[in-house]
Amino acid sequence: MTATRTRPLAGVGAVVGFLVCVEIASGALQGFYTPLYTDIARELGIADADVNWFEAAQLALSAIVVAVLARVADLVGHRQVLIGSTAVTAVATWGVALAPDFWTFLVFWAFAGCYTIWLPLEIAIVHRRAAGDERMTRLAAAVLVCTLEVAVIATALLSGALADRWSMHLVLCVPAVIVTLALPAIWFGVPGVPVQSRERLDVGGAVLIGVGLIGLMAGLILVRVDGPGSPVAIVTLLAGLAVLGWFVRFEREQAQPLIDTRLLFGRGQAPIQLASFFFGFSVLGAQIPLSTFARTDPAVTGYGLGVTAARVSTLIGLYVATLAVGAVLLPAVARRLTARGALAVGSLLVAVGYLLFVPRHGSTGALMVNLAIAGVGSGMLVAGLPAAAAAAAPARHTGVVTGMTNMTKTVGGAIASSLFAIALATTGSIDSDAAQNHAPLHGYLTVWVICGATALLGGLLLLVVRTGEVGVTEREPA
Repeated sequence: MTATRTRPLAGVGAVVGFLVCVEIASGALQGFYTPLYTDIARELGIADADVNWFEAAQLALSAIVVAVLARVADLVGHRQVLIGSTAVTAVATWGVALAPDFWTFLVFWAFAGCYTIWLPLEIAIVHRRAAGDERMTRLAAAVLVCTLEVAVIATALLSGALADRWSMHLVLCVPAVIVTLALPAIWFGVPGVPVQSRERLDVGGAVLIGVGLIGLMAGLILVRVDGPGSPVAIVTLLAGLAVLGWFVRFEREQAQPLIDTRLLFGRGQAPIQLASFFFGFSVLGAQIPLSTFARTDPAVTGYGLGVTAARVSTLIGLYVATLAVGAVLLPAVARRLTARGALAVGSLLVAVGYLLFVPRHGSTGALMVNLAIAGVGSGMLVAGLPAAAAAAAPARHTGVVTGMTNMTKTVGGAIASSLFAIALATTGSIDSDAAQNHAPLHGYLTVWVICGATALLGGLLLLVVRTGEVGVTEREPA
């Protein structure tokens, strides 16, 4: 028994060791650029406000990529799609480093968003490699997420150190090199797992979900640019939602759907995917408001912390470090409270952390405590949601359900970003010209309440998850 147990554990450990290289690359993509946005804007000759287009373009493309590639991975192999998406991301990061103008940079930056499929694919690979062992999958997910967060901190510090010493094009080559080096790690270190499905890709479904997501994301971008009263934004949003509704009906009629919507809306998956959607509000949507609040000068507006950019980097580092702590704590908490209970605790911590901002936002110390609480909960959710989705799905759908946790999180973040942009749109004071560029305090309070409420709702939804339940779709024989 012990020998049988040791062999798969050793095999999973070896695979995770190589997948760590991929998460280092992911950390570089998420951490290295953050301190450089202003420098990149100057290099491209654009205003700081135009940097928001980077986020919008990448969110739009990554939502579509995750939805389609997650299913493709189940059909052709998770390793193959991981290699392909890493190769595309490597090319894109080299394009970002060498782009001569804003539009070229924007296109390559959007395609670099293919990295968002990596963690779901890695967890699907581990889940299959571990023969569905849920505990082993959670442990591997914790290691990968911890590596990711450490890499985010390390590469953010590295970029800050290099920014004043090297030319911007040379500095931007660093993440391109790191991503490129991840390719041989996957190629030589991650073995393929036999594909259980011989189904064909549902091209019609891929087109419908692609068009629907483009419409939805474009509508959200227009809301941010033109405001919620824009007729074009409203029509675009409604058109996108209509196409997504068509996609759901279309998939129910397919013998081999791109996404098994019955599985996705089943009792085993729906709470996980909805919780991931609500998690996107805080983990993706709230970071810019937190940064701008910290930089707001209280002598001008009467609120904010007035800290420097370097101090903001320290706060970001603390938040990311607590994400790593949360990921590491996940297996231990799950052993005591079950996987479902651990995810609910994570959501509760996120809710508490953000709701504490309402009464406690007047000092750096309070901000750090609030961020630490939310960060631990976020780390548990980042590691735990894809693993929970994989555990509650048939083996031939592990790629698509883990990928959907990232897609729903991305859509949630995009919706939150638009809502928060509206909440923060008006000036915080009319008493001085200096205050005109600052968002109002009630706007920030609205952001924190929404983040806390959505996290709490996600936790309540997670309480109805039944571990191992796969909705209406049965598991294949072992």
